[in-house]
Amino acid sequence: MAPTVRRWLTAGAGSLALAATGLVLAPTGGAQATAYPEVRPAVAEYTQMTAGDTPPTQAQCASAGRRCFSPQAIRAAYNVGPLYAGGLDGRGQTIAIVDSYGSDTMAHDLHVFDQAFGLQAMCGEEGVACAPGMPTFSELHLQGSPATKAPPPKSKGTGQENKSAWALEVALDVEMAHAMAPGANILLVTTPTAETLGVQGLPQMMAAEQYVVDHHLATVISQSFGTAEGAFGSPQSLKNLRHAFEAAAQNGVTVLASSGDDGSSGSKKTPVKKGGTTLPDPEVGYPASDPLVTGVGGTYLCTDTNATSGRVVDSASAPGKCGQFPGQAEVGWTFSGGGFSSVFDRPDYQANLPVGSTPIGTQRGVPDIGLQASSGTGALVYLSLPPDGQGGLKCGDTPCSTGWYDIGGTSLACPEWAGLVAIADQINGGGLGPINPALYKLGGDPAKYAQDFYDVTTGNNTADPNVPGFPATTGWDPVTGLGTPNAAKLLPDLVAAAHS
Repeated sequence: MAPTVRRWLTAGAGSLALAATGLVLAPTGGAQATAYPEVRPAVAEYTQMTAGDTPPTQAQCASAGRRCFSPQAIRAAYNVGPLYAGGLDGRGQTIAIVDSYGSDTMAHDLHVFDQAFGLQAMCGEEGVACAPGMPTFSELHLQGSPATKAPPPKSKGTGQENKSAWALEVALDVEMAHAMAPGANILLVTTPTAETLGVQGLPQMMAAEQYVVDHHLATVISQSFGTAEGAFGSPQSLKNLRHAFEAAAQNGVTVLASSGDDGSSGSKKTPVKKGGTTLPDPEVGYPASDPLVTGVGGTYLCTDTNATSGRVVDSASAPGKCGQFPGQAEVGWTFSGGGFSSVFDRPDYQANLPVGSTPIGTQRGVPDIGLQASSGTGALVYLSLPPDGQGGLKCGDTPCSTGWYDIGGTSLACPEWAGLVAIADQINGGGLGPINPALYKLGGDPAKYAQDFYDVTTGNNTADPNVPGFPATTGWDPVTGLGTPNAAKLLPDLVAAAHS
């Protein structure tokens, strides 16, 4: 008999049970479940650079108006190298990555990615022989694993464009988390977002995260998805989803979430399949707005993609935004989700901000931290898609295909930060749990803040001219939070602050 995991809605919703094919939704009764907003991946933009297994050159990226970051260039920009030199790479820790649908080619794509950049192989990759001490890649599917191959012509199932967009998100999340923490295990947790009794996406994701926490499957959870707070029917319907985060806090699990890719604006779908409706006032995204979650905002990363041993500013290469702020290594990304919650009060830890910060009033400020997110200064990701354009994704005027993509979005920043937290967990000897109090404790110490963070003070997130945005400022701001990490300095201090 399958054990019940959790009852995840208060009235007529159902419970989750573990079955041979994964977690299965089992409705209990005929009452109408609460309708939740559609959840979507935080991939802002993607461009296919090449169609083969060989990554594009920087010249090829420049010809498309982009700079494409390899894992080595990303590590250099955020000073991760000294940690690796000290044997700190996330080993012994597990990152749970939560996405819809998954990707039936992820084991293959991960292997191509690792081979291309000379990264640590993972047990679970296609064609890799497992050995003791090797990090593992594994998958946990909710209600099975829908294939990304094209459906029959008369199928009424979920469109392939939607599934392939999530497959691109999955590739981004897995490959970037592994690139940042090559020694950590990765558990890909997938759920289908097909509508069930009016419940769309988020409750299943939270129930899956609850299962991960209850069964001690990970020390870090990465969420590259979200929806505007204003898209919920009521604040209570949003708060009904917090159970997984409360359990994570009690079990030493750190939860991170992308802050979103709409700047200060937000939207909702009313009705379903009729397109979105822009909300009139500034919005923040959930789950990044939850005080128990570390919200991750985004930047343009204006460093040299050929520099692999240090942080070297490059104001001349594409995109033009970096040239508008010469001498700046990072600029606040225009589409970085951020602002002030309409649901959650300001947590106590946000009362302690660096000098010069944007003030946080009575409501929770979002995000907490930042990392690269602009598609113009994005990361290279490998993805397999069905042939002959059957994947449904368009790359300009032509169908996307198997190959290398340059991708942006706060869903790029979130799994990279999850990798950094896994390294901090290794330093700690186990999960740190919620890290926001420790982050802001460091932010309130002028010496530690100057050493541990790269303060991003230029740019703003006015993505929609009809919705007021916010500027990046000294200290904390609603675009990049406290800033981006000087990893070799920040992570040991983060662990110490968590225990002080």
